[in-house]
Amino acid sequence: MTKLDIEKPFEEQGEINIFLHKLTDVIASADQGEEKTSIIINRIEQYLSNHPNVLVIDPLDNVRILLNRFNYYSILKEESSLRKIGIFTPTFAEFKTNNINENYDIMRQNGVTFPVICKPTVAHGSKLAHEMVVIFNKRGLSVCKPPCVVQSFVNHNAVLHKIFVVGNRYNIAQRPSLKNFYASDDLDPIFYSTGEVCKADSQSTLSILDPQDMADRNMCLNEDKIKTIIQILRRRIGLVLYGFDVVIDNVTGNHAVIDINVFPSYDNFPNFFEHLLECIEEMECTENSNGVTEVCSRNRLINVGSCSNKYGVVGMNIN
Repeated sequence: MTKLDIEKPFEEQGEINIFLHKLTDVIASADQGEEKTSIIINRIEQYLSNHPNVLVIDPLDNVRILLNRFNYYSILKEESSLRKIGIFTPTFAEFKTNNINENYDIMRQNGVTFPVICKPTVAHGSKLAHEMVVIFNKRGLSVCKPPCVVQSFVNHNAVLHKIFVVGNRYNIAQRPSLKNFYASDDLDPIFYSTGEVCKADSQSTLSILDPQDMADRNMCLNEDKIKTIIQILRRRIGLVLYGFDVVIDNVTGNHAVIDINVFPSYDNFPNFFEHLLECIEEMECTENSNGVTEVCSRNRLINVGSCSNKYGVVGMNIN
């Protein structure tokens, strides 16, 4: 394995058989018109076009899908079959203006209800991509900074399930999350960063349930539903290295997909590098005649958390 210098032509850096990258921030910057990163990405895309036999993990156009929250929420919304089995993405809408009345109408037209989470439309490229706001009423919409996405908040008893995927392998980690919130004309918006609330060692007060919520029963994650989501995302987005966040509606028990990430930190993924190498080997062996690599059959999905004793290391943080 050789580390490539993306600021130099790949032709000058030896033969490349597999191109493994984490260029999300570079792609996001280039797509927003930054000159230096645009040159870098254009050069890489030209090289890959000239060398179609290079195995790319993951294709840049597939990565681009997850750089825009509105785009990938829309893909999930299109999968109407998911709701029939208790899987959904909360209702959402995109704001492109600061006009509160116009934005409120857009919310209503799309079935979005308070409270909402306001998130930047661009999901990668800067720390701002992870800065969120909980908004409880129409008045609070004044803090939205377009382009952004507002998404109906789902009460989930402050428990977040993060699923990390490597091809047909996955691992599930439970993290703290936001407590239950309710619409209110009196409350001001709450600003927070996902890193402050949802990390494994987070102790944010925003994760402490209020007394009236303490009696709510805990909801169990349905692993068959997780496998279905993995299948859908693989078919629709076509990534090998990604993660997604699921919360469980504390009233219905339905599973809500609230975020998807390209090449997340795999710090809780047991034996990440061993599984990655095995996945690459399988991809090289199973490329079909159309050049499409099939790595994800539902019957072959493996929860690596249930077989982590095979190797000597517990996990690796590559972030």
